[in-house]
Amino acid sequence: MAEVDILPTPPQSEEYEREPVPQSALKSWKSFLGMYAGEHVAGTEFMIGPLFLTVGVSAFDLIIGLLLGNLMAVLCWRFLTAEIAVKYRLTLYYQLEKICGAQLVKIYNVANGVLFCFLAGSMVTVAATALGIPFKLPMPALEDTMPNGLPWVIIVVVIGLAFAVIAARGYNSVVRAANYMVPLIVFGFVAAGFISLRQLGVHSFSDFWNVWGEGSEPFPGQIKYSFWHVMMWSWFCNAAMNIGMSDLSVLRFAKNPKSGWTTAAGMYIGHYLAWIAAALLYAVYVKSPEAQSMLAGGIAPPVAPGPLAYNALGILGIITVVLASWTTANPTIYRAGLAFQAIVPGSSTFWMTMLAGGIATVAGIFPAFAMKLLGFVALYGFILAPVGAIIVFEHFYGQKAGIIQNYAEKAGIGINYAVLGAWLISVIGFYLLSISQGIFLSFLTLPTWICCGLLYLWLSKVVQKKTLVAS
Repeated sequence: MAEVDILPTPPQSEEYEREPVPQSALKSWKSFLGMYAGEHVAGTEFMIGPLFLTVGVSAFDLIIGLLLGNLMAVLCWRFLTAEIAVKYRLTLYYQLEKICGAQLVKIYNVANGVLFCFLAGSMVTVAATALGIPFKLPMPALEDTMPNGLPWVIIVVVIGLAFAVIAARGYNSVVRAANYMVPLIVFGFVAAGFISLRQLGVHSFSDFWNVWGEGSEPFPGQIKYSFWHVMMWSWFCNAAMNIGMSDLSVLRFAKNPKSGWTTAAGMYIGHYLAWIAAALLYAVYVKSPEAQSMLAGGIAPPVAPGPLAYNALGILGIITVVLASWTTANPTIYRAGLAFQAIVPGSSTFWMTMLAGGIATVAGIFPAFAMKLLGFVALYGFILAPVGAIIVFEHFYGQKAGIIQNYAEKAGIGINYAVLGAWLISVIGFYLLSISQGIFLSFLTLPTWICCGLLYLWLSKVVQKKTLVAS
């Protein structure tokens, strides 16, 4: 593993929640390479890969759709998120406060923090499916929403507490944990993929292609995914982090915007190779008599990452699933903690992060967040991404549009109604369109984002003009 320039863990007052990150705290691209690889070669991959099989994708849909969708995500990180992060070096929450007003940002931070907690909670669930193997715990089924017993709850609580403590120690602890664990996690995914290929009797590329072939009917309770579903979902599954600007809080530590390219390590090792490897694990299980019997009875076979990895790798599979879940939950809980800390300025980042870890742990008790991960990730990106458009459109087009930038800070207002109006109109309008017309939500994420940005510029001119006239 490459040497990484990690500073000693700073005290919480040096997390720079309400000031630009100083030069002395900046990190090279190596730090971000490890963090992004750790975050995205992760526990979610053990869920998402199998879930793609449950929606009946074809080989072309999966392999080419993921290739292009992940490329678009990397470009968004590099040319939007990283550029703005290095320009201002502020957390998402403090930068939004300057634009939107402290009161409005509190509303956003609640939504943002809670949704991130739910995502981290799904990782706690995934880790529990691995640690539950030695205790012979019954695994949650694809349609399960409630915990299946007290032992499950106890294991989830222990895992969630461990995840929260690491995240609460600050950014450097998050980076350190990722860099230590990534090599083993990557090895585990690669090994699992090769073992699954052998178990499936794959000896050539055509055999590999035929694992998915022309696709299949979706499993009971799932919708059919096409090439466009795969591409758009993989592009926007991290919409809250890139076009939604949440990763301003991470990339503000970068020495230059080129660190945004390091997200490719997460996308193509995690959201490409690892998803495919995890899908192969599930393909092995689907061919088993147990799974075939369930499908014949109209029941979707369970997606439990722990047993799937254990079947291929034994104890190493359990370790890989737990560590992969850890490296996703850590930065996610860290982001959520910053969101909660921004609600109460001056509060302890450590304890706000512990609060986020507690919410994630409670969410992890309920399997629904993990079992419905495809739909949940699409929804939380759809809700949060348009707020990032406010920052992007102000940064690139605010001066040309003739609006006052950082208006809430300069005007001394708690709510910038141009932001509130743009966010609500775009999200509610396109969500209702999705519901009424049955449109896949990820197809509407980009139109919603663009609409929010344009509405913000127009409404800002209206609001600011009225304010200037009144004054």
